[in-house]
Amino acid sequence: MAHVQRSIIEVKTETDCLAHALLIAIERLTQDPIYKAYMQGWKIRPAVQHLLQSTGINLQNCGGIPEIQQFQDHFSEYKIVVMGD
Repeated sequence: MAHVQRSIIEVKTETDCLAHALLIAIERLTQDPIYKAYMQGWKIRPAVQHLLQSTGINLQNCGGIPEIQQFQDHFSEYKIVVMGD
């Protein structure tokens, strides 16, 4: 679906994918030039680690509603919306 809809971004990681997706989305919204590198999986790992350390969020057992709420509290200037199939 990511290749059909330009608004859908495929996260290229097997760990901490929720944090990756949020950072990529924020960089896209802020039109930061590093967005393209993050989208391709480059240079994003240190930013993800910093985000997880600064928020105290542990995604080793995946992320659920509590982790999304913690991210929402951290990124209060944004609205995180989760869509399901």
